[in-house]
Amino acid sequence: MGKPSEAQASNNSLTVRDNRTGKVYNVPIVDNSISATEFKAMSASRIPGEREENETEKGLRVSDRGFLNTAVMRSTITYIDGEAGVLRYRGYPIEQLAVHSSHLETAYLLIYGSLPSAAQMLEFESEVMHHGTVHADAEHFCRSFRYDAHPMAILTSAFAYLGSYYREANPSLQGQNIFTRGDQESLALMDKQIYRLIGKATTLAAMAYRVRQGRDFVTPPTGLSYTGSFLYQMDHLGEKNYVPNPVLEKALDVLFLLHADHELNASATTVLQTGSSLVDPYSAIAAGCASLYGPLHGGANEAVIRMLISIGKPENVPAFIEAVKKREKVLSGFGHRVYKTSDPRSFIVRKTADEVFKITGKDELLETAMALHDAAMKDEYFIKRKLAPNVDFWSGLIYRAMGFPLDFFPVLFAVPRVVGWLAHWRQMMLQEGGVKIWRPRQIYVGAGKRDYVPVDKRVAVEGPKLTPSKVFHSGITKRKNLASFTGKVAARL
Repeated sequence: MGKPSEAQASNNSLTVRDNRTGKVYNVPIVDNSISATEFKAMSASRIPGEREENETEKGLRVSDRGFLNTAVMRSTITYIDGEAGVLRYRGYPIEQLAVHSSHLETAYLLIYGSLPSAAQMLEFESEVMHHGTVHADAEHFCRSFRYDAHPMAILTSAFAYLGSYYREANPSLQGQNIFTRGDQESLALMDKQIYRLIGKATTLAAMAYRVRQGRDFVTPPTGLSYTGSFLYQMDHLGEKNYVPNPVLEKALDVLFLLHADHELNASATTVLQTGSSLVDPYSAIAAGCASLYGPLHGGANEAVIRMLISIGKPENVPAFIEAVKKREKVLSGFGHRVYKTSDPRSFIVRKTADEVFKITGKDELLETAMALHDAAMKDEYFIKRKLAPNVDFWSGLIYRAMGFPLDFFPVLFAVPRVVGWLAHWRQMMLQEGGVKIWRPRQIYVGAGKRDYVPVDKRVAVEGPKLTPSKVFHSGITKRKNLASFTGKVAARL
């Protein structure tokens, strides 16, 4: 395995000839993958003039910027076939789950591997809803943010803050193997954190929503579904017998189900990268939330709405299409890093959008969205590049129709994705062989060995990106700039 071989290679292997040495290596293929460490055995002597930092004599490294074709986990959770437009949770097609299942039932499926019985589902739902309340200090914490703080900043911080309350769930305090032993005590401790995080996700999100409006927080109600409780906590203002609209409640549940997991995307990978250090699950989920906060990940459906607003009326679509072709404009909501044909979730969301619009009325941007959709799907430029609408194209219109502000869209992505993050985290904690901390390699291309130069003998290096930028200091007045004091540095007005 990974060693020079003269023997006949297996049909299920890769034969590599290293032209630097003339050696031949047979690398086993398992599940249509090869182990990157097999290449470490393929070493050679450095050629004259080659940089020592290349570490040629230590074996080949595998470079894959952005993880375009690198598998870092063996998983049983979610399967995606980007070429065929297939998405399955634990083997179940997403189309079937969207029709027959619910978000919490799907959460059970993703985390534990099978659909629950009626009794199992009742207990799971009861535990999740029971753990929806948060400590009063967490409410004070959320109120400490600025009035205009982004809700994702509040949610991310709140998840990390929660970790300080549950000392029994912190491996740094209780021992690094509390989640990895696999015995009943360890599993029960893990399950309790799963209940807490799923249950409190909607509560924290609703608090992030209400704090910016100056409203009091609402205690999670009893007797409502997961998404019904979420809507209640956001919108209830003291009315008697308040019940969210069932169509909107169901639509949000479908959207939550569709966003529950999507294999090893940026945020799920962040959760695993962080979790590999055996940090507590609250910190790991907060890290995933921070990753999702980035506009390249969690801001896609928000970008769609901003794009449609910029287009304006349907008659402006042709000009926008041409601008996209000239790379003067960015087309949001089309194409996907994984899907090379169509996003199977987009068809479900499109149908859900129709049901929502019957209740809310059609969004003024819908006609523009339809015109853009039809124009792009008929244009050879987009067909050739396999740019079809993805789930973000329609979900943003639904959230807008339901009255959610644009900057709350990533929160509506993060709340259901907590389920997927926890499924991957639990799988990692229980994997065979234990948890190994993730430590990727790099290809060092910087300076070779240099000797230290005393400051009085250095030549200043100038230029963009090579020296610190001069920054503006807020709060510096002319009065202060004219004052004298020890250690004064020229203020930037």
